[in-house]
Amino acid sequence: MSFRATVLTLFPEMFPGPLGVSLAGRALEAGLWSLEARNIRDSATDRHRSVDDTPAGGGPGMVLRADVVAAAIDAAAPDGDPRPRLLMSPRGKPFDQARARELAQGPGAVILCGRFEGVDQRVIEARSLEEVSIGDYILSGGEIAALTMLDAVVRLLPGVMGNAESGETESFETGLLEHPHYTRPQEWEGRAIPEVLTSGDHGRIARWRQERSEELTRARRPDLWRRHGDTERGED
Repeated sequence: MSFRATVLTLFPEMFPGPLGVSLAGRALEAGLWSLEARNIRDSATDRHRSVDDTPAGGGPGMVLRADVVAAAIDAAAPDGDPRPRLLMSPRGKPFDQARARELAQGPGAVILCGRFEGVDQRVIEARSLEEVSIGDYILSGGEIAALTMLDAVVRLLPGVMGNAESGETESFETGLLEHPHYTRPQEWEGRAIPEVLTSGDHGRIARWRQERSEELTRARRPDLWRRHGDTERGED
């Protein structure tokens, strides 16, 4: 069974967007995964197709209604659908490469894109939505976050990347940032490719790349470096 993604959004025209080109787009055409964008507004029951209302207790903005969102979820993923239900939310658990791999190994996902001030908490609880964040910043809605998450997942699906090994050495796969890359010309604007990379000594090259990854991680992402150290020591 191929990976099946269903996105619930107020702007289905945003999909597939960038997922329709390059690796993800070719995989979509080849049937390695599928994408369905469903309009939440189709589950509204009044003549104005209302999906939101003012927040209980007062305050600015609007909140997506529990009844409308629940109906949209139920229509997209009836009982027995094994896919996890995800809500793109700035207060969610940070999305990382490990979670991307978990999702890529599963049947797909039902992804709810929030808008306005958010989603009624009751539907989050009643439909067991897993809140997911792609970073500590605020977007206009969950669509761009969903596109980002799906891109990270789809590229890990079997057959999507031409060279599977290329994905194994990228940033975050080993807990470290990726080492620098070089290619022709040998010298450019007075800058030469490091000698070790043209030495033909694969052992030296591997050590150089590992050392550069460690240096970059230590300098730019001390949080990752600390976690890497804990892993090396076998700590939780």
